[in-house]
Amino acid sequence: MDGTLVDTEPLWNASHRRMLEDQGGTWTEGLAQSLTGQSLDHGARLLQQAGLDLDVETIVDTALREVMAGVQENLPWRPGARELLAALHQAGVPCALVTMSHTPLAQVILDRAPEGSLEFMVTGDQVTRGKPHPEPYLTALSRMQDRHPGVDRSRCLVIEDSLPGVTSATAAGLPTVAVPLVTELPEDPRRRQWDTLAGRTVGDLAEVVGAIGQLAAAGAPPQGLG
Repeated sequence: MDGTLVDTEPLWNASHRRMLEDQGGTWTEGLAQSLTGQSLDHGARLLQQAGLDLDVETIVDTALREVMAGVQENLPWRPGARELLAALHQAGVPCALVTMSHTPLAQVILDRAPEGSLEFMVTGDQVTRGKPHPEPYLTALSRMQDRHPGVDRSRCLVIEDSLPGVTSATAAGLPTVAVPLVTELPEDPRRRQWDTLAGRTVGDLAEVVGAIGQLAAAGAPPQGLG
């Protein structure tokens, strides 16, 4: 979600930076990049290591509240994201949202996505182990297969922007498209990399699945959370 569908990274960074600098800490670009794509709890612990003297729950709750206020004022969709969601829905392709943000914020995005385009969501507060662990995407795969029996993981596709995100997806055996926003990503034969979603079509996604679906699924863990 953050960085793939919507560009909320500046909102997260502004909240985290304010909290850290209010206590005399130093915000750096390296710290900002280390937080990208991580679970909120893990990110809070990184901020504690950087000198933020608040408990994890307070850090998470404060950032969520401030980011929610920002997206309710102005929801910054990434180029092509809404259009691709709408096209997938029109083509009858079921989609889900898998994010390390927590349910209240994810619900705001889901409610503003093209109607019917996202069937369900898996959020950071619904899993035990967040990205880069495969649990979030294995959970989503299981729920998708419950809703659509016969769906094979090699025919699913993940779109991600961060290293924790693509690591989680490929570890779950799912072909992946990386659309990096903040950090550069290493090459991996189990995924393709695009500069943007703008102008991309359902056919483009199908071509990726056809090219790397079986390769990505070959290293998949057994069905379940592993």
